[in-house]
Amino acid sequence: MANGVGPGAEGAERRWAAEPEFWQRIAEQLDTALTVIDTAGRIVAVNRATELLLARPAATMLGADVHELLHRGPDGGRIPRDQCLLLQALARGTAARGEGDCYLRGDGGLTAVSWSASPLTDDGLPRGIALLFSDIAADRGARRERAAYTSALEDLTERLTLVAEITDVLGQTLETDEALARLGRLLVPRLADWAAVDLLVGSGQVHRVAVTGPAGRDASREDWRGPVPRTGNAALTQPARVLNGGEPMLQGQKPEPEPAPEQEQEQEEQEQEQEQERKETEKAGQGQEEVREGGCARRDSPLTAVHDDFLRSVGATSVLTVPLGAQRQVTGALTLVRTNPAHPFDAADLEVVGDIGRRVGLVIDNARRFGRQRAVAEAMQRNLLAPLPQPGPLRLAARYQPAPAGSQVGGDWYDAFELKDGAVALVIGDVVGHDLTAAAGMAQLHGILRSLAWDRAEPPGAVVDRLDDAMQAVTTVSMATLVLARVEGPRTGPWALRWTSAGHPPPLLLTPDGGARYLEAGQGLLLGARLGAGGRRPDATEPLPPGSTLLLYTDGLVEVPGSDLDTGLGRLRRNALALVHEPLDTLCDEVLARMPAGSTDDIALLALRLPAP
Repeated sequence: MANGVGPGAEGAERRWAAEPEFWQRIAEQLDTALTVIDTAGRIVAVNRATELLLARPAATMLGADVHELLHRGPDGGRIPRDQCLLLQALARGTAARGEGDCYLRGDGGLTAVSWSASPLTDDGLPRGIALLFSDIAADRGARRERAAYTSALEDLTERLTLVAEITDVLGQTLETDEALARLGRLLVPRLADWAAVDLLVGSGQVHRVAVTGPAGRDASREDWRGPVPRTGNAALTQPARVLNGGEPMLQGQKPEPEPAPEQEQEQEEQEQEQEQERKETEKAGQGQEEVREGGCARRDSPLTAVHDDFLRSVGATSVLTVPLGAQRQVTGALTLVRTNPAHPFDAADLEVVGDIGRRVGLVIDNARRFGRQRAVAEAMQRNLLAPLPQPGPLRLAARYQPAPAGSQVGGDWYDAFELKDGAVALVIGDVVGHDLTAAAGMAQLHGILRSLAWDRAEPPGAVVDRLDDAMQAVTTVSMATLVLARVEGPRTGPWALRWTSAGHPPPLLLTPDGGARYLEAGQGLLLGARLGAGGRRPDATEPLPPGSTLLLYTDGLVEVPGSDLDTGLGRLRRNALALVHEPLDTLCDEVLARMPAGSTDDIALLALRLPAP
């Protein structure tokens, strides 16, 4: 052992000295500047990145003292060795980092660097240090570029997420008011400080239907909402121009970067072309206003006054307005407002909000179509629900309650009529489906069933069998449920109920002594579900005590989303029993009023009360 170094250490020393090209090969594989330094502080290897960064050939650095050659103060002066953190780390054999040190380049200039040093060992013995360093200015620029890219990516993701969320949320409702309320809550404050929606209604009238602002601010001022007259001669404001088929508009936009000299002429030509197009558009618009004064072209002065007051009141600094719907089918205008001068809208915002406007316009158009269809279906149903007879001492009452706003009207119906043999027919039914087709199918079954029941004095099951046989051939109904009952007996009583059920919820019989039970007999298959003409539907018979009440109803009265059928039947039984001594009209009204919230179906209810003894 020589100089206190054992055979293993001596072998490591020889390997270190014999393989400088090994370290050079490692250094050359890195794109970052790398310098390998031995325990004496001499440079053993450098890579190409080091040569480029320091403007020094490798030959001028190899073997030189790293501190003496490179390390300088900010003024270019030498730094004492005992103040060099790199040399301290080398002496201790530990890792170290630094930022802001100046290295002397071969051209005499200084480069501020950030550096990281890691000790090198061989067989457990320190053999030097690997120094990685980079230009601080370049690093900061790269970090800024990465931060800007990351921020832009996050912003894009947020915008796309917002568009997707709006599409999903608005697709869950077919009510215009609810859709616009949801839209406002999604846009404010995520994308804007204020949002306003103007819709075209009636004969070209403009109605400001929604204003959404920050929490705690009055977003429902009457002078910001409501119908706006068409007359006036002032210049068109942003919403008016958009409603007249104009392009999306942006005011208070973030300044664009200065164009390069070679782009200025091209940009100027484009601006001239756009200005010419704008003038031609305005001229054409003025002509249209003169021709279509009674149409929807004049949306200027009053809307301008309302809109300008709105912008002043909220302190708008940047305003963006886009059409709702496609350019050829504009249903309204969406205006977004920001009040922070440091955060104006930009072209990317305009593109995103334009996409939102197209989607919202489609939702509004669908909602309006749905509303018209729903109104037609409801009117059809109400007109086909004939007035109830009042046969002798028997009393009848009925109610039809359309589905809540946002749901489609179905094919529920009731009917009652006297037959040739003196019996009273009671019908409650529900055509499968929730649209205008279901309502039309209900009308078909309603008429056919009346004819079949009147034609022959036969049990209810036989009548419904004939209806089932005819349904596929002469109606558009694929499936339906119903109860057909006959109230039989002399005019002064006693009476009995004979009925059949085609897959319908059972009638509820209430007696004056406090009894309440469902008549579950007489159940057969749904209309449209028979497997052939061989079978017959069952009939059931039940005596009707004096003073009793019979309720026929559709499933909307007992089925509520989130609750099972047994729960609904139990609730109806309890409510009806509590009301059994009330007048028949009161009982019907209260049974409907006690329905839990959340029902999405329409309801038909038919009630019969027998005279008390």
